Amino acid sequence: MISVQSLTKQFGTQTAVDALSFEIPAGQIVGFLGPNGAGKSTTLKMLTGMIEPTSGTATVAGCDLRTQLLEVKRRVGFVPDSGAVFESLTGLEYLEMVAALYAIPQDAALARIRQFIAFFDLSFATLTDKLLGAYSKGMRRKVVITAALLHNPPVVFFDEPLDGLDANAAVGFKTLIQTLAKEGKTIVYSSHILDVVERVCDRVIIIDKGKLLLDGRPDVLVAEHQAGTLEHLFTTITGGAELEQRAADFAKTFRP
Repeated sequence: MISVQSLTKQFGTQTAVDALSFEIPAGQIVGFLGPNGAGKSTTLKMLTGMIEPTSGTATVAGCDLRTQLLEVKRRVGFVPDSGAVFESLTGLEYLEMVAALYAIPQDAALARIRQFIAFFDLSFATLTDKLLGAYSKGMRRKVVITAALLHNPPVVFFDEPLDGLDANAAVGFKTLIQTLAKEGKTIVYSSHILDVVERVCDRVIIIDKGKLLLDGRPDVLVAEHQAGTLEHLFTTITGGAELEQRAADFAKTFRP
């Protein structure tokens, strides 16, 4: 469903993504991990057609990223980490606009919107009476997730999707993506909440400085490296253990 071959992105002299290659089949939930600045968001933006690769190739849902960009965009859903929306629209206006962009008939779009807001425990009055600029961070995130799934795409990219969601909504979201995967959708899930990734993802891809470090099942990778947990494995291979020690040493300076 996703095939990436030597995908590279440079910004001037800086290489954000460095010859990245991997393949993801249908129905798999993949945790896409890396420290800040590793190139995760840049990779997702390339795979969703938001920015152009410097070199390399990729196909998403059978469509070539360079020659069939519009077809790629029709077949993917994307929840960016920014959670950006048009703040001068109501939630319903925004979702109706997204539905129109994907040529979803109005009646069908409204039925899907009602299903999503019921799932996320939002009232229809909230969608119609308040501008998105007045929504809380969590409410805005729910609208963005709904917008990404509204056209029923076969591939969905999530960049920090739990940011702003309360505990109940987060539990519901985790069940949602597992159900979507069982129905054959490919889910790419980028997050810093590694305990959640370890529980819900079939596979993890870890990158740093734009390069692939590890790729495999979380339990297998943890066992191979005798790390105990995915979080410990992640901090070990990305230099986080050194940061933990620095934090511990710094905390000691506050002792009386």
